Amino acid sequence: MRARASSVVGVLVVLLLVAVPLVFPADTANTLSRVLALALLAVSLDLLVGVSGMPSLGHAAPFGVGAYTAALVARDVDAFAPVPLLLAVLAGGLFALVTGVLMVRTKGTYFLMLTLAIAELAHVLAQRWVGLTGGTNGLYGIPSITLAPGGEPVTLAGIRYWWLLVVFLVGFAVVWWTARSTLGRSLRGLRDNEERMSSLGYSTFRLKLTVYAIAGAVAGAAGSMWVAQNRFVSPEDLAFEVSAMALLAVVVGGRGRLWGAVLGAALVTIVRDDIGASLGGRGPLLLGLVFIAVVYLLPHGFAGTSWRRLLSRRTQEGSA
Repeated sequence: MRARASSVVGVLVVLLLVAVPLVFPADTANTLSRVLALALLAVSLDLLVGVSGMPSLGHAAPFGVGAYTAALVARDVDAFAPVPLLLAVLAGGLFALVTGVLMVRTKGTYFLMLTLAIAELAHVLAQRWVGLTGGTNGLYGIPSITLAPGGEPVTLAGIRYWWLLVVFLVGFAVVWWTARSTLGRSLRGLRDNEERMSSLGYSTFRLKLTVYAIAGAVAGAAGSMWVAQNRFVSPEDLAFEVSAMALLAVVVGGRGRLWGAVLGAALVTIVRDDIGASLGGRGPLLLGLVFIAVVYLLPHGFAGTSWRRLLSRRTQEGSA
């Protein structure tokens, strides 16, 4: 019964998202496009943090690699939307696979710091490889996506939003299926007790490398979404702040609950970029206050909190 209710709610949410360009102005579609890109990045990170127990501070690296790949392909090869997307997915996954061979041999604090180090190296490389990345100026003048080979560039925000919504839903479905597959169950066992999984004959190295590559590929897809919306990419898209925002979205939303990461990404984006802009650029300060409040009041995040139990407890305390 609960599963059926969740399915109905999910379908209704998707229908509401599809209807956004038909009801709201273009600015709303543009804002939600940015939310979807960060949400897919957060969902891919939640596959590592919440499902597999592999906290990362460097998830901006495959995101940025995917973004640069999509930008270069759209500018120099073909702007037909599936082409930059697929190559960004391959680039993000390959980057994670190559770097993961080294990183997944560690765990805990060492893994956390190594992910940060790799991301910082990628950030510095993007700043200094001017011929490829444009250096600190970034890549601009990226053509708008087309929805047919050799077709007209998409100029309507609503059409672009629908394309990005499709990419997000496919990426979310991939992560959702992974988390609930046999691989996902093995990853939860890895998260709970890696030594026991190893003693049962599982190759923990192979499990961790596989999920790291999948998360990197989905992060690459999020990077292509970011470029399709902004038509600009710079080394700041590989910076620590991007990784921190994704991790903050996961924590606020609730680790291990994929839809919570989506909710957290929406909250982070709206508070930092929209509400913060109306408060004289104090978005990061407000975001920090929101994070502190969530940690103290909802330690399991929005998705991990039993709201019925919490409201019942508050009612009982009020009656007492």
